[in-house]
Amino acid sequence: MDEFKVRTSRPYDSPLRREQARVTERRILAAAERLLLERGYAGVSIAAIAAEAEVSAQTIYKTFGTKAALTKRLYDVTLVGDDEPVPLAERPEFRALVAEADPRRALVIYARIGRLINERLGHLYAVILAGAQAGDEDLRALVAVTEQERLTGTCRLAAVLARAGALRPGLTVGRAGDLLWALTAPELFRRLTADRGWTPDEFEDWLARAMADAVLAARQSADQAPA
Repeated sequence: MDEFKVRTSRPYDSPLRREQARVTERRILAAAERLLLERGYAGVSIAAIAAEAEVSAQTIYKTFGTKAALTKRLYDVTLVGDDEPVPLAERPEFRALVAEADPRRALVIYARIGRLINERLGHLYAVILAGAQAGDEDLRALVAVTEQERLTGTCRLAAVLARAGALRPGLTVGRAGDLLWALTAPELFRRLTADRGWTPDEFEDWLARAMADAVLAARQSADQAPA
């Protein structure tokens, strides 16, 4: 997966240089997003992104290496909502999720996280997925990477639920992770909101309940998570 590795090495480093590089990267990513949403992946070249961002093509190659790596970086930044060097699993919302003692409430938090991610990422992911389905090998590889990352996240959540003794009897961590992965698929959010007219709030509420029904052991209705 070397095509997704962003080149970050520079011969000289300083706080000012780092900040200038960060500003330039943001400008490139914003330009790339505009063009990708407008033209699709195949219709966008490094030269076009450079012109839109008002930088040289060489600057883009030096910063990202390839168009695929640039797109992966844009995906990652859009996923978390900013370009701070903090992994998704270490962000406050995920720390709150892991700290939540009640499994059903943990899934309510996870549904909220999933809804917000899909709202940020939905249009870009649709472009990526369309390109992959059209046969672009770089985008097929990118989708495989991002789906594996998402599966890793849902399996980690399933493991947390298992340690709390909250999974349905007979349900393995792996199978629970698979179920959570399927229910949180970006395509499902798009189909229900864009195609079927659900509001994001309706999707979030349904997702929390669907995940609980799929993986958690049954318990008294009085203990159910609030709507």
